[in-house]
Amino acid sequence: MRTRGKQPDVPAPDSPWSEIAPGLWMGGHEFRGLSGQLESAVVNRQFDLVQTLLRLPGHGPDHGVEHQVWPIPDGPLDGKQLAGVIRLAEAACEALDGGRTVLVRCFHGYNRSGLVVAHALMRRGRTAESAIRLIRSRRSSWALHNDLFVDYLRAGLPTARLLEELTD
Repeated sequence: MRTRGKQPDVPAPDSPWSEIAPGLWMGGHEFRGLSGQLESAVVNRQFDLVQTLLRLPGHGPDHGVEHQVWPIPDGPLDGKQLAGVIRLAEAACEALDGGRTVLVRCFHGYNRSGLVVAHALMRRGRTAESAIRLIRSRRSSWALHNDLFVDYLRAGLPTARLLEELTD
């Protein structure tokens, strides 16, 4: 499994966030700017709802912007963590249905945010494979490079959650 912590060759994205589907954005906390240098991705009021899977101080959002935080590792998740991912995807879908914009973010905006965004897309009718392809085409070919997260999506997060809870 390739993850940020184990693969120093994973490049930072070229943009702070990317629109995956209308109103549904995926991003991170740092990106490579036009100068080639790493820059902080700071959210102010660009989105109506920000979902954060890795919280770093000083990255926003502004006071008054709805902010849901559910820290999870970029690795194996237990049943409780998977349940939180499912809840975030449900909340993202509800916000989108209400005409709101949503940013789901993690460190680079590849794996953890990809898991939530893919599940939201699947709740809206896409297959796992279609959701993964769309995310990779809109965000980066590095998106969802965590093979375990892809396996979770292919099995279905509710199924993966039940299986994880059986082993807890």
